[in-house]
Amino acid sequence: MKMRQRFSSHRGIYLIPNLLTTAGLFAGFYAVVASMQGHFEYAAIAIFIAMIMDGLDGRIARITNTQTAFGAEYDSMADMVSFGIAPALVAYNWALSDLGKFGWLASFVYVVAAALRLARFNTQVETADKRYFQGLASPSAAAILAGLVWLGVEYSWEPKPYGIYIGILTIVTGLLMVSNFRYSSFKGANTKGKVPFMGIIIMVLLFVLIASFPPEVLFIGFGIYALSGPILTLWHLKDIREERIQRKKAKSNTEDTETDNESESIS
Repeated sequence: MKMRQRFSSHRGIYLIPNLLTTAGLFAGFYAVVASMQGHFEYAAIAIFIAMIMDGLDGRIARITNTQTAFGAEYDSMADMVSFGIAPALVAYNWALSDLGKFGWLASFVYVVAAALRLARFNTQVETADKRYFQGLASPSAAAILAGLVWLGVEYSWEPKPYGIYIGILTIVTGLLMVSNFRYSSFKGANTKGKVPFMGIIIMVLLFVLIASFPPEVLFIGFGIYALSGPILTLWHLKDIREERIQRKKAKSNTEDTETDNESESIS
């Protein structure tokens, strides 16, 4: 009887969003396998496909109201593979393998930073300001490394002589993920409102550029986004300090109110 109750109360999982998450996980895993076989262009493209899948699974879950704790955890695990382990190993196999300890340590720093970034995001998702990311998001960091690899293959670069610089870029990209720099999440944009006609033209031109020169546009675009964090943070440093002071005051007032209520209940 108890076994029947346990079986009947067992909850399933939603198919479509978790299927998209699995597709992203597969793309990240394939990127690692492709880089081991020397197919670096396919590996870089697979990471970008994983980014598309990662963007779709969350949107589909919200649209269909199929968000679950299981889906959130599964998505986080998939992100660790696709945007943590995969880009680090692709960069290592492409340019860092001949650098000895520095090469694999640079890749490891990136992997650890991605894990810490995801863990911090998961613990702060309920309280963080939705308009900003704290630190560079792991998909954007992965796009920088994947874009660089794709660009190198496109122009037939020999990466080994520049391995030390690629290793430094890998470390810096990882450190940006765990930094306190604020990056715009673009979630404050009004996607349901009207936009000027020129806005549509610009979007069409952007798609044409990406289709015509994908590695160049993607690498430069995500590189600019990575630089925008430090610039945005320094530009709004005064506002950030004022926000922190207001939060501390609000927290202090809340604690004082709770203390007064406890004293009144005791008396």
